[in-house]
Amino acid sequence: MNIPMKKTGFAALAGAAALAITSPAFAQDAGVSAETQYILNTFSFLFSGALVMWMAAGFAMLESGLVRTKNVSTILFKNIGLFAVAGIMYYLIGYNLMYMDVSGWIGSLSLWSADDAAALGGDFSGGYSATSDWFFQMVFVATAASIVSGTVAERIKLWPFMIFVVVLTGVLYPITGAWTWGGGWLSEMGFADFAGSTIVHSVGGWAALTGAIILGARKGKYGADGSVHPMPGSNLPLATLGTFVLWLGWFGFNGGSQLAMGSAADVIAIANIYGNTSMAAAGGVVAAAILTQILYKKVDLTMALNGALAGLVSITAGPDTPTIGSAIIIGAIGGILVVVAVPLLDKLKIDDVVGAVSVHLVCGIWGTMAVPFTNDGASFGVQLTGVVAMGAFTIIASAIVWLILKFTVGIRLSEEDEALGSDAVELGLEAYPEFGKGSQRF
Repeated sequence: MNIPMKKTGFAALAGAAALAITSPAFAQDAGVSAETQYILNTFSFLFSGALVMWMAAGFAMLESGLVRTKNVSTILFKNIGLFAVAGIMYYLIGYNLMYMDVSGWIGSLSLWSADDAAALGGDFSGGYSATSDWFFQMVFVATAASIVSGTVAERIKLWPFMIFVVVLTGVLYPITGAWTWGGGWLSEMGFADFAGSTIVHSVGGWAALTGAIILGARKGKYGADGSVHPMPGSNLPLATLGTFVLWLGWFGFNGGSQLAMGSAADVIAIANIYGNTSMAAAGGVVAAAILTQILYKKVDLTMALNGALAGLVSITAGPDTPTIGSAIIIGAIGGILVVVAVPLLDKLKIDDVVGAVSVHLVCGIWGTMAVPFTNDGASFGVQLTGVVAMGAFTIIASAIVWLILKFTVGIRLSEEDEALGSDAVELGLEAYPEFGKGSQRF
């Protein structure tokens, strides 16, 4: 098996650890066998992957709370559907395209299969089981697709969206991932993105932004005079629950990206990552709340929710090196950026239903560029190169896919269908039927 290079420096660390733990002296001193380390690393992948999978529930709750009642069932289906599609596509093509035999730009066009023969034969130098690694990487790709779902909600057709997810998760995301986590050309330059502020979040954000521009705004969102007509979400308690679920899942997203749990050093690193991740979110919430109070004389709950997510995205590129104080500042700047970016997109008449572009793209870029402030091994020039390269590729490739869909099967609901709501038109059911037209309450 070709061991993934998801974190710069991890391969060297794992190799050194594998050599060390085979030494009887090391085993006696540390009390940790090669097999035990293998088990702990595998467990970390599986447990962290389960936490990241739980983020799919967070996205579903957040998005369903921020769309209107008539579109809730559709957004729920999209979230469970895209997670299923992402897993299948990552198995069929995505994983090997991202990690297998990467030669600078792209990996292997082949079907993934697990190879644990060495470990079953008593050789644990691989570090962890093959399927645990595949599982952990797979749940990441679904996150990128979830970002697109919220941005283009309420006016996109269901099946063209799912076709786009097939291409994004099977081809587009794995290619840029191969440049970085797969050991490709950006990795060789020293690009640093520990858990994916750019590799996951900005890539998803660029794909979402491109789709929103090509798709156009919801009917009635913007007036001819440039005015913005708010379209409040259906359930803010649900959106708040979704935010907390995402906050919890992010510990697996960032903490699991240590990619090892077989030593005290690894566990200490994971603990620091957890702490930095949570406090960056806290900084984002407080900064967004204070800024909305200053600007609008009232606190905006949806901005506070997005402030938490902004802090989480911002710290994701480098959660391993800051102090707690630095993490709070990085997250707070993310929260400020969201408050600024959301109305800016509205001025540009780019309709982002849940604020995903502001959270994941804008803060993904900020988080990536912030890494050199706390990591001496990263440089601003290389970080910028990575941001621009992955952004340019994703914009061009996404635009091609969106436009092909637009001029073939069509991507937008008709005005009549949009007014009725995608639940009634495409699913034939409502999330809240007791509040539907003509309903009788007892």
